[in-house]
Amino acid sequence: MITIGITGHRFILETDLLRAGVFSALKQVDTAFPGEEWQMVSSLAEGADRLVMDCIWQHRPDTRLIVPLPLEVEDYEQDFPDPDSVKDFRRLLQLADKVLTPPPASTRNEAYYLAGISMLAHSNLVLALWDGETARSRGGTGDIVNIARQRELPLAWVHCGNAVSLGENQGEVSFEGFKNNL
Repeated sequence: MITIGITGHRFILETDLLRAGVFSALKQVDTAFPGEEWQMVSSLAEGADRLVMDCIWQHRPDTRLIVPLPLEVEDYEQDFPDPDSVKDFRRLLQLADKVLTPPPASTRNEAYYLAGISMLAHSNLVLALWDGETARSRGGTGDIVNIARQRELPLAWVHCGNAVSLGENQGEVSFEGFKNNL
């Protein structure tokens, strides 16, 4: 079973380029691991998480979903200012095959960091939408990607600027740690 952990920026632009990159990465994962069942691990955050989840379900509709929550549901929903985003979060949470309760954390950033660690602990491959920059706060995408690299997890990295740093490689895909599978 391939378990794809999802990490990435919350605020994303040029989503058509990003979707194309994600679909390219998913095709390569299929090539590298033929015949494997899939599941994904996502905290259901806005932006990258939801875009990648949508692409995975389009590519492999039978993919199972594990959700490591960073916070209790009511508290987490406060991070989604748009009522439609809250509705989407609730809909996706209902589709989860397994929901992991959040561990105690002293700060919101620590809670997001611990959710990222939980995602990595349940994954054997990571798909990241990332700008390649150091995380701006604990638990950011850069932190999670660096820990995935330390753990030598295969990484499919879709180059993704965020609202601050769009970048010229938007949507390009890099693969790390796939050995000879790709």
